[in-house]
Amino acid sequence: MGVDAAALDLDGEIDDARLPGPEERAAIVYLAPPPPVGESDLRIGRFLQLIAQAPSVFVYMSTTGVYGDAAGGLVDETSPLAPRTARARRRVSAEEMTRVWCTERCVRRVVLRAPGVYGPGRLPLARLRRGEAVLRPEDAGPGNRIHVDDLVAACLAAVDNPEARGIYPISDGAPISTTAFMELLARLAGLAPPPHVSLEEAQLTFSAERLSFLGESRRVSNQRMIRDLGASLRYGDVEEGLRASLAEQQTQGAGRAPQAG
Repeated sequence: MGVDAAALDLDGEIDDARLPGPEERAAIVYLAPPPPVGESDLRIGRFLQLIAQAPSVFVYMSTTGVYGDAAGGLVDETSPLAPRTARARRRVSAEEMTRVWCTERCVRRVVLRAPGVYGPGRLPLARLRRGEAVLRPEDAGPGNRIHVDDLVAACLAAVDNPEARGIYPISDGAPISTTAFMELLARLAGLAPPPHVSLEEAQLTFSAERLSFLGESRRVSNQRMIRDLGASLRYGDVEEGLRASLAEQQTQGAGRAPQAG
């Protein structure tokens, strides 16, 4: 595509000479996750030190996990942060580092707090085929998602809209539980629906990471994303988004060349 690329190890020593030239930094969209351990994001700290010339805008992809558990309540850009996990605290750390860095340099800063992302190649079909259980509906709280195409549109809007700045919770506006999402995906993909387990059974069999996600329940408002960011949703309906994702996956699979051997 004619795009200059540089491979950087943000956990190790970085050679500044491998970064694109300052004249190419009209905007920075930072999508790298924090490291898997620690209370702060050392990766973005290293990256910020390498920027020789301030960009016009810095877009940081955060997570709605910074809100913690809202017991199914609505959260928006004004809601207090209450991260319950170390990975969410690392995101809060990164948000604060970008705030300080951008304030000192008068750089327009946009933070996109994204929920679970789905799309072609990002569907939990393997879990369904393995017959993994989900929480029974009465134990499953609301969850939030965004189709990958709509998340990309939000990133582009954050760069292109000169009035965009500050915090933008990202969501398709259709909060449904993981159980409902998995059952809908199974029906559309022609697979058996997942078995149900109680919360008590899940605590004995689910991984600690999976339980940490299921232990937080909230509904994410996307009003500021729609009203102020200027990002339009292509897939505000989860079923429509899943149908499109499955169709694209099927097309991509059919177009692959056969493997030798």
